[in-house]
Amino acid sequence: MTESSAVKKTTIRRATIKDVPYILGFIKELAEYEHEPDKVLCTEEMLEKTIFGSVSYAKVLIAQTEEGIPAGFALYFYNYSTWNGKPGIYLEDLYVQPKYRGSSYGSALLYALAQELVDIDGGRLEWSVLKWNTPSIEFYKRLGAVPMDEWQTMRVDGAQIAEMAKRSPGILE
Repeated sequence: MTESSAVKKTTIRRATIKDVPYILGFIKELAEYEHEPDKVLCTEEMLEKTIFGSVSYAKVLIAQTEEGIPAGFALYFYNYSTWNGKPGIYLEDLYVQPKYRGSSYGSALLYALAQELVDIDGGRLEWSVLKWNTPSIEFYKRLGAVPMDEWQTMRVDGAQIAEMAKRSPGILE
């Protein structure tokens, strides 16, 4: 099967609240793949509230088979480039179950995100990938992605967030 014929048969759709069990399952499988299964604190209730609640902090696309079986997902949110003066998309997670890899589900998800970016007149699509994840890095490069080696990812989480917040001068309304 060629990539173009596989993509034609792939359905990409927006997730609904009924997909929450699949989304959480994909998140847990991804964490297992990344050797950090104990780091997943997310629950179905959290996903329902933060993705499908009154305020949505992220969006999800589902890749499904011809039979309607979810094969993978892309969880993303909008960001903004001050240099481009345009919105962008940050891809938080892209995951395709192992049995469906090589059938263009991952490509189809990224192509759908590129189309969404075009639709909003966005400037760039970005994501992070673990440096040891050679298969994914090679896959992304084949699609035209360029490594941003000069940038260092920084993170604050856990108790450090509360410590930093204690030092906040507050925000005037």
